[in-house]
Amino acid sequence: MKKILLLSAIFCYSFISAQIKSPQPSPTATITQKVGVSNISVEYSRPGAKEREIFGGLVSYGKMWRTGANKATKITFNENCVFGGAKVKKGSYSLFTIPGEKEWTVVLNKNTELWGVGEYDEKNQVCSIVSKAIETKDFTESFTIDFGTFQSFSAIMSLKWANTKIDIKIESLEAKKLEKQYLELLTKGPSASDYYNGAKFFADNTSEYEMALEWINTAIDKRPDAFWMQFHKARILKKMGNKKESISVAEEVIALAKEKKDDYGYIKRSEDLIKSMKSK
Repeated sequence: MKKILLLSAIFCYSFISAQIKSPQPSPTATITQKVGVSNISVEYSRPGAKEREIFGGLVSYGKMWRTGANKATKITFNENCVFGGAKVKKGSYSLFTIPGEKEWTVVLNKNTELWGVGEYDEKNQVCSIVSKAIETKDFTESFTIDFGTFQSFSAIMSLKWANTKIDIKIESLEAKKLEKQYLELLTKGPSASDYYNGAKFFADNTSEYEMALEWINTAIDKRPDAFWMQFHKARILKKMGNKKESISVAEEVIALAKEKKDDYGYIKRSEDLIKSMKSK
């Protein structure tokens, strides 16, 4: 009878335990980010510092780390991209790092089913880059991966824990495709809008400012009343370092926009542009 009661108690305890969901010491997280027209997702676990020395302590310098906890961090690109300067094909990869006091090595590996580094195989490695270790003023309790510093076709992915972070620039290759498409427009009788959009693209995504200026001038020749085109000419001139002419064009924008029923915010934008150049 005692054995039956004991077995019943054990069974009940096991059943109750199975129903209780305890919090994970290193909870999983997923972040999805659009960079340009590409999507990037990262799946990882977030261990906490918990008053421990992290880098140079819990995580050794000079040794490969799964970059998180539990299963290795997985990063997925839905388009080909440039990862920290290295071209990477679309797909999913495990992300490992080798932390150092001054710089980290970051590697992507084809095997996304790894737990720890015990079965890591360099044959499956697709790229290896180096990133500077940055000391932060703010303390990050739980290991964090996030994105920031967004441009039209790029973003910075940051890995942060304790008082250390590294930044990795990820670039979409779509910019090159668009650049080619805009250049091909020259043979197809482009409109004022084509020249205008092309000028903005080259000014914002390349260093081809002379080309951008040429294109915006052509657009304005076709649409001399389009004050918004004049505004972007002022922006391009500012990027080229020609402040005097940029201010002059911005003042023309204000004059033209005041003649219209709606300035679509370009008077304020032009005033801010002028102010930004006069304050320097």
